[in-house]
Amino acid sequence: MLPRGSRPVLIASLLSVLLSSARAQSHPDNQQSSICTVQKQTDVPAKMRDGVVLRADIYRPATDRKVPVILMRTQYGKESAQMRPSRFQSPTWFASHCYIVVIQDIRGQGHSEGSFYEYRYDRDDGYDTVEWAARLPGSNGKVGMYGSSYVGATQWLAATATPPSLTTIVPSNTGSDYGDGWTYEDGAFRLAFIEPWMLGDIAATAAQNRGDMALADKLMAAGKNPAKWMRFLPYAKFPPFRVNEKDVAPYFYDAISHSTSDAYWKAFDIKSRYNTVAVPVLAFDGWYDSFLNGALENFNGVQQKGRTQEARRNQRIIIGPWDHIGWGRPDSIVSPRLKAIGPVANSPVNELTLLWFDHFLKGQDNGVRTGPRVDYFTMGENKWHSAPAWPVPGTQWTSWQLASVTDASSVMGDGALVSEHDAIATPSGRPLTAVSDSFDYDPANPVPSIGGHSCCHWDVGPQGQFDQSGIEQRPDILVYTSAPLDRPLNVTGPVTVELYASTTAVDTDFTAKLVDVAPDGTAINLNNGIQVARFRNSLEKPEPVQPGKIYKYRINIWPTSNLFFAGHKIRLEISSSDYPQFAPNSNTGEPFGQSAQLLRATQTIWHDRAHPSVLILPVIPVKNDGIASSPKQ
Repeated sequence: MLPRGSRPVLIASLLSVLLSSARAQSHPDNQQSSICTVQKQTDVPAKMRDGVVLRADIYRPATDRKVPVILMRTQYGKESAQMRPSRFQSPTWFASHCYIVVIQDIRGQGHSEGSFYEYRYDRDDGYDTVEWAARLPGSNGKVGMYGSSYVGATQWLAATATPPSLTTIVPSNTGSDYGDGWTYEDGAFRLAFIEPWMLGDIAATAAQNRGDMALADKLMAAGKNPAKWMRFLPYAKFPPFRVNEKDVAPYFYDAISHSTSDAYWKAFDIKSRYNTVAVPVLAFDGWYDSFLNGALENFNGVQQKGRTQEARRNQRIIIGPWDHIGWGRPDSIVSPRLKAIGPVANSPVNELTLLWFDHFLKGQDNGVRTGPRVDYFTMGENKWHSAPAWPVPGTQWTSWQLASVTDASSVMGDGALVSEHDAIATPSGRPLTAVSDSFDYDPANPVPSIGGHSCCHWDVGPQGQFDQSGIEQRPDILVYTSAPLDRPLNVTGPVTVELYASTTAVDTDFTAKLVDVAPDGTAINLNNGIQVARFRNSLEKPEPVQPGKIYKYRINIWPTSNLFFAGHKIRLEISSSDYPQFAPNSNTGEPFGQSAQLLRATQTIWHDRAHPSVLILPVIPVKNDGIASSPKQ
């Protein structure tokens, strides 16, 4: 923390350099800008439509004027208000800017009544709480919401219920669908996120809420060693959540039994309800966050289908080089390479949230009404850019063909990525004549996750940037690498692999990872994706594969923004596992999570004339990639 006297000078200097759409202002964290003293009320009750009482702490500014309400609905304890690790400013800080701030424990958590069940009650409870908060003494009737992760979900679920007093939401690091993109990803179970999260957080705190402290202690103890439990099979008999033949976290077992995008998940989703959203949205996310795809889907979805013109025009998203919790500030828990980017990548979540609320809740003309707008950080270059849409207008989709001379197995092989403009030959001139590459996939010995876009801390769930060169020596990873680039290449947007593959199994997975290779051999992951074979055509209706038959798969590598420098190489890794980020596919074709049986499979990746497997990159011409800017206003 900077000394108070130096803070306004430093921030004013940063803003004068970086602001792109409005005049520079003093940083709102400047203590001198706080104009209201604050008093706190604890455990204030609000009765929901079914009679269940939820409790909140209310922070009241000392003012005679009616002021707006800022609401957070959390399952992580209203006392913490998501202030740590290095995330949001305190409720007192927000209230001191003359807002009533309400931090509520959701149903079945903290001090609130009722039974907790993921997502199930948050749409109706969100509506009821917004309308209750709007009628608090001293409120002017306008309510904004903020918070991260599940606390972002409580905002979106409330917004899809269209409470009339909800004026805007500011969700961070949250998704569009609690099945695909949250619990699963293109059919694969997100093991490193779901099990540790439920063990160490929501199941334990729900047990505390019920007064079962012995169970809460047991769950928290199990949560301290998630690696042990992530090896347990079958998932449908996961021991920590079953006590004396009773399920203590039924939502976990329901998630396991609903591995398709069925009615169970559609009852909760956001993406089918964009036409009900009537409010402006300011969202924050990161290139290595577990919910990046959903955040971008929300941005585009409301912009295109929102209920009101006000909502459609005022969608804005900030995407930094962050993971789920590491937002770049000095005491953030963030992977070392992301930390090394430095202050230019720090999240502006608090100052921009306050400016957003000042405009939409108080009517201040402060320059934040610039949507639709995407502010994104380009790694490598380490600069901010802005665009009016996603993908960025002017994106050129370029194809790179997978090829090899004899064998692409491991980094010691001769796999190549060949630009559509280049001859099909290695730099040495040897013809890339192989028609396929093969490897054996053993689910009992999966490829380890080194970084990625999981949740929730980088030292527990695979997140962030890491050197991949160590695992690239495994024979069950196919490595395709381009020649050194002769000029910089800006890759910004969603990345796709069109993969022709066959397997000896009736079901399996295929994984893909985009990597930036420096001249010294350092290989940094940019993002990754996975596709479960049986879900190749539909997440609703799985179809087994015929062993030996060649199918075309589309693997969605999650979006990135990276400047590949001249002399660097583009690399694509193809395999069939990414553990523990994803549960290894058993290759048996049995319903997910019901069996402990594991089978080996031989995978073949085809790249002949009839089966041109390709990597499709979103390229922005470097000379036309926008003006460096800042998301701070």
